[in-house]
Amino acid sequence: MKFRQLQENLRKSLRARIDAGHLTGLRLAQQTGFQQAHISNFLNSKRSLSLEGMDKVLTVQRISVLDLLDPAEINKRASIIPPSPDEFEDVILTEGAVAAGEPRIIAENVKEILKFKKSFLRRLRPNLAAVRDDWKRFVMIKVDAHEGMSMYPRLLPGATLLIDRHYNSLDPYRKNEQNMYAVRKDGGCTVKYVEKADNTLVLRPHNQAYPVSVINVEEDKTYADYIVGRVCHVSIEA
Repeated sequence: MKFRQLQENLRKSLRARIDAGHLTGLRLAQQTGFQQAHISNFLNSKRSLSLEGMDKVLTVQRISVLDLLDPAEINKRASIIPPSPDEFEDVILTEGAVAAGEPRIIAENVKEILKFKKSFLRRLRPNLAAVRDDWKRFVMIKVDAHEGMSMYPRLLPGATLLIDRHYNSLDPYRKNEQNMYAVRKDGGCTVKYVEKADNTLVLRPHNQAYPVSVINVEEDKTYADYIVGRVCHVSIEA
């Protein structure tokens, strides 16, 4: 992929954030230190960014160059198994920290590939509160002893969780039932019930023997940036 196409894909990504109300041209100018006219001209395809300028935009918006590549090309170069032609879909099992921070999972971070029926995955309703167009929707993680016991009996240590990363809203999936979420925390991933209180996220365990924790939402983020996704399936080995 050529540099010009990367710039065009960056424009599309930034426009999507602006259209969704998560960013403005003025805010981007303030973050990068560029003149607002400079940013406006870039967004309207009247000029390009230098390599240094593009790097600054990627940094302040927390966008990876991988986010700008065609997913099919990434999968091909990363040697990830292509979409299955049968009734089953391949879903990647990876570390929690990778699931929390990587829109596309590269081959070296794949621990295992598990299969789910496509009909089951299609029935799961997404609910996006922040743009995730470039994020691979379904991934799987395993919970350790601490995480598993904090959500006991809904989870157990070693349980394998299917995470819908296109569900980062706090709306209940089912009426009168709390969603379990994978949440980005301390550079990794935790699994808890989540509530929003002013500018904080309250993470509650199911097991009352474990403490409640709080995440302060950073100024340039929304609560949805911390939500990795909804736990939509749990597998527990006997």
